[in-house]
Amino acid sequence: MKGITPNLWFDNQAEEAANFYVSIFPNSKVGTISRYDEAASQASGRPKGSAMTVSFELNGQPYLGLNGGPMFKFSEAISFIVNCESQEEVDRFWEQLTADGGQEVQCGWCRDKFGLSWQVVPDGMEELFSDPDPARAERAMKA
Repeated sequence: MKGITPNLWFDNQAEEAANFYVSIFPNSKVGTISRYDEAASQASGRPKGSAMTVSFELNGQPYLGLNGGPMFKFSEAISFIVNCESQEEVDRFWEQLTADGGQEVQCGWCRDKFGLSWQVVPDGMEELFSDPDPARAERAMKA
C-alpha cells in the first residue's frame, strides 16, 4: 500500500482551496490539476476547462480536492488537527485559517472560508487531557 489520501469534496473551489492551504502550511505544494473536458463537462454540468480534481500536499501529506458540486458539505464530523510548537504558531495558523470569511468556533476549533474544520492546538494537549490525575485533566479541559 502506498498510503491514504484524504479526498475533499468542494462545490467548485478545489483549486482556490488548494492554493489557499499551500499558502498557509510549510512544505506544501499544488500538484496535478485535471480539468473537465467536453465529455466530462456535459456529463457533470461543470464548465469545460474548469478544475475537476486538484492534488496538493500540506506539510508533505497528500490531499485531493474534487469539484463535485453542491450536494455534499463539510461538517465537524471530519476535521484536521494542526499540532503547533508555540503559542505564536497557534495564533498564526488560527488567524490564517479564519481569514476572509472563516469562523472561530471553540476549544481550538475553527472553520475556514470553504467550511472545512480545523483544530489548531499546542503540542502536549492530548497528554494534558489524559493525565492520570483526574483533577489535573479536568483543569486542562476547562482551560
